[in-house]
Amino acid sequence: MTAPLDFVPLWTLILGFGVFMYVLMDGFDLGVGILFRRAPGDAARDIMMNSVAPIWDGNETWLVLGGVALLAAFPLAFAIILPAVYFPILVMLMSLIFRGIAFELRFKAAPSARHRWDAAFHYGSLVATLAQGFVLGAFVQGFRVEGRFFAGTWLIMKTEGTLQDWARRQARWLLVGVLLAMAAVSLWTPFLQPKIMARWFSWPNIALLSPVPIVTVWLALWLWRAIDRRAEFLPFLGTIALFTMGYVGLAISLWPNIVPHSISLWDAAASPRSQAFLLVGTLFLLPVIVGYTAWSYWVFRGKVRAGGGYH
Repeated sequence: MTAPLDFVPLWTLILGFGVFMYVLMDGFDLGVGILFRRAPGDAARDIMMNSVAPIWDGNETWLVLGGVALLAAFPLAFAIILPAVYFPILVMLMSLIFRGIAFELRFKAAPSARHRWDAAFHYGSLVATLAQGFVLGAFVQGFRVEGRFFAGTWLIMKTEGTLQDWARRQARWLLVGVLLAMAAVSLWTPFLQPKIMARWFSWPNIALLSPVPIVTVWLALWLWRAIDRRAEFLPFLGTIALFTMGYVGLAISLWPNIVPHSISLWDAAASPRSQAFLLVGTLFLLPVIVGYTAWSYWVFRGKVRAGGGYH
């Protein structure tokens, strides 16, 4: 009798890819909202909102995919993680709904009432980001989402003139904050569990994994120079690469556990038949999500200028 196929590695890739895409894409989206109240004037706020208006709701698709993949493929992990972080997830979802309403109603509101929807967009983004930080902090103590830095480099790429200069100044300070947070997490995480300490600092792991911090430091220096040289696309590309290295480091620390630091992916997985049944639909659906996401970013590529909104 042949052994059933092991679908856990494939479902791990699907779940990891869904979470990665959501945190990546919604990072600059939420970051724009956090920086919104500090923008230099109402015209700049219009441009900032228009820069993410065509794509913000599509970014939430990855959140749904990640949640469904966790429920379907790793039901034990879902049953343990969700009750532990139920309240911050509820707050996050309510905040996302609140900022979504602000997106639509801000452009329809009278000028005298627009400041209320500005506040709703800003605080909805801020509270959603904080709630995600609580969720991820509970998952692995100290990990944070650095959405504001994403927003700075996104605005460098999507805007011009005074607003772009302002975004460059914000990006420099936020890069320093991101690097300090990454350094603190990198130094603290190995002390959470002896297994994590051994994974990073035992021989030969320390030699095999050393490219991760080395590449991260190199990316940080390259990114700082790209901002100083007034590059437009490269800072955002560098931000994606920097986030990717942080994500890889987190995955290395936690592998093979899905519930830190006790339940592995294989222990939490659904039966092979259930995984195979769900995989059929997922392999059809995932290319569609990737395709329309790429198409929406392609259609709305280029600079966003005053008076050129999508509403």
